[in-house]
Amino acid sequence: MWERPSSSDFTSVPDSVGPPLIGALLRMPWEAVQAHMLEQLHAHGFDDFDASYLSVFQYPGPHGRRPSELAAHLRISKQALNHLLGQLERRGYLERHADPDSRRSKRIELSARGVNVVTVIRAAVAEMEERWKTELGLQRFEQLRQLLLDLNQPL
Repeated sequence: MWERPSSSDFTSVPDSVGPPLIGALLRMPWEAVQAHMLEQLHAHGFDDFDASYLSVFQYPGPHGRRPSELAAHLRISKQALNHLLGQLERRGYLERHADPDSRRSKRIELSARGVNVVTVIRAAVAEMEERWKTELGLQRFEQLRQLLLDLNQPL
C-alpha cells in the first residue's frame, strides 16, 4: 500500500547525499505500485508470481513480441529474459510459439492465466491511481498524469 514518505525517511540521509533527486522521487511511488501489484496478485491466487516477473508484464506487455525485442525494451540480456520466460512458461503464464514471419524466431503469447494476471495488475494500478486522486486531489493528479505523459513523448 502507498504510504507517503515521512520526513524521518529523509533525516537519516547524510548531508553529503543531499535531498532526493527526480529519479528517487519517481522510483519511490513506482516501488509502492509494484508492491501493491504483487500483493494483489498473491491475494488473487497467483502465489507463484515473483516480483522479478513484473518487468516482463510491464506495459504494453509481452504478448505478440519476439523475445529479442522484449529483451531490448527491458534493457536486459537475452539470456536473462529467456530465464524469466522459461519460469513464466513453466508456471503457465505464457507460451513461446514459432514466429510465422521468421523460422528462427519465436513469439510470446499469453496464456489465459497470463491474461488474468494482466487484469489483476491493471486493477491494482487503478486502485493506486484512485488513492492518489484522493490524496492529491483530482486536479493535481491529472496534472501529474499529464506531466508524465509529456515526459514519455518522443523528442
